[in-house]
Amino acid sequence: MANLHTTFAGITSPNPFWLASAPPTDKAYNVNRAFEAGWGGVVWKTLGEAGPPIVNVSGPRYGALLTPDRRMLGFNNIELITDRDLQLNLDEIAQVKRDWPDRAMVVSLMVPCEEQSWKAILPRVADTGADGIELNFGCPHGMSERGMGAAVGQVPEYIEMVTAWCKQYSKLPVIVKLTPNITDIRQPARAAKKGGADAVSLINTISSIMGVDPKTLTMSPSTGGHGSHGGYCGPAVKPIALNMVAQIGQDPLTAGLPISGIGGVGNWRDALDYIALGAGTVQVCTAAMVYGFKIVQEMSDGLSNYMDEMGFASIDDFRGRALPTVTEWRHLNLNHITKAVINQDSCIQCGRCHIACEDTSHQAITAMKGGKRYFEVKEDECVGCNLCVVVCPVPECITLRDLRPGEVDQRTGRTVSANHGDWTTHTNNPGRVAA
Repeated sequence: MANLHTTFAGITSPNPFWLASAPPTDKAYNVNRAFEAGWGGVVWKTLGEAGPPIVNVSGPRYGALLTPDRRMLGFNNIELITDRDLQLNLDEIAQVKRDWPDRAMVVSLMVPCEEQSWKAILPRVADTGADGIELNFGCPHGMSERGMGAAVGQVPEYIEMVTAWCKQYSKLPVIVKLTPNITDIRQPARAAKKGGADAVSLINTISSIMGVDPKTLTMSPSTGGHGSHGGYCGPAVKPIALNMVAQIGQDPLTAGLPISGIGGVGNWRDALDYIALGAGTVQVCTAAMVYGFKIVQEMSDGLSNYMDEMGFASIDDFRGRALPTVTEWRHLNLNHITKAVINQDSCIQCGRCHIACEDTSHQAITAMKGGKRYFEVKEDECVGCNLCVVVCPVPECITLRDLRPGEVDQRTGRTVSANHGDWTTHTNNPGRVAA
């Protein structure tokens, strides 16, 4: 059996699945239930002290982007950091850590950008027996308007300064949580490393407005007729997060800096993507809020089964394996040629591939043959763009094949060179395990 045990920035946990700092980790009751379900660790909901009191709205705090069948695509929230008493949180953290000594207990922190504020809270957190701290430099709403959260995360100099304070006044591992609301994610990551951070986590939520109520013409969700931009998360942000994780993983100035991947993790396949791009752990919030804590069981079983099938004994056996395959566009092989292939046995004759290609692409798919409805790829027009694969509702009905060495591209007349590589068939099925 594969070993899911993980050591991240010196913090051990029985598996790489952690709950992110968020509503699911705001009290002992929740965290105990999470650990009972099998989560390897939690990042306790952000604690803070000093400054104006934390008061949340009692109207809608959450909004969502849903498919017509009400599956979650994106999630938005305007909830602030914990509104519970600091000492109550600290007492509960200490008790939970005593009860679950093998689980990772990381405490998220956010206080004013003043040295004394950080110096005061760090010893109190250390006294709980927590395994590490996560500096919340990512929250884009509410707290950022008070000069915290993303307001700090958008200024590399502040990140370096506060990280250095935390390393000076605490012996706990320091994880810096980065905001995606920035032009180049590598800059704050470099600042975190320069300040002595033991790891980074990303991404925090993306600043967003979910929409407008068509009847009242007020932004939605709103409280008393007004709303505020919130933090966007969920499956829709995963591609953005993966890109940023890869950028940090490939940056020579942040090489070797452990990464905890966050954003749209809802199953083992999502976790695999993050780990293969260099993450040591993954953090989950939205999926747990939508489906409950027991989803971690599918995550753990799925990842373990995948590792067994691939012959990986530990997470480190494949962590970062995909990173070298990420490159700049200018380095792509322009001699590589692919063509779409439609499996007529599984085609349901819906015509979506034809319409998409005919109206918006390269007019490379027929609609009729012998007076009957028939969809077939015209290789002399196909550029292998993958649009038909994406829109087809039948898994693996349409695939892309690489032209073999010696084959002629009917569209350009070019012959594929011998060093083009072995012939392969590509699919768009993320659940399939490639040999």
